Amino acid sequence: PQERARPVKVAVPAIFIEAPVTPLGLDRKGQLGAPPLSTPMTVGWHRHGPSPGDAGTAVLVGHRDTATGPAIFLNLKMLRRGDAVKVTRADRRIAVFTVDEVQTYTKDKFPNRKVYGHSSRAELRLITCGGRFDKKHGYSANVVVFAHLASLKKHAA
Repeated sequence: PQERARPVKVAVPAIFIEAPVTPLGLDRKGQLGAPPLSTPMTVGWHRHGPSPGDAGTAVLVGHRDTATGPAIFLNLKMLRRGDAVKVTRADRRIAVFTVDEVQTYTKDKFPNRKVYGHSSRAELRLITCGGRFDKKHGYSANVVVFAHLASLKKHAA
């Protein structure tokens, strides 16, 4: 059942995002990878975690920009409490999340437990790069959107 409920599309109306979702695994360091830079308008889903809409903390990641220009999560930090995030799943259900908060954390103070920690309710995290950029180290921080499930309904055909 996990496979059937995988996310296939994410929409964030407040910042005009509609994007396909691709499953991602962990890299050799055990960290969640990112979608390929060649597909900057694709969002990645942590496929070893819950599906959006299922109990637990689902994680979606996307690039803020690439060498060639803006990417899908460029304006993620503009989201506000109460904004909606809609995830269409392979089982034809739409999980609608409500944003609780948006935070920026420097890489050295990233709160893994708060971001990735287990939740008994269905929650969603959207993660992208933030802070200052330098060519050698990349971005200094991450922008994290915390959201909770508001509804899970069948997609009207």
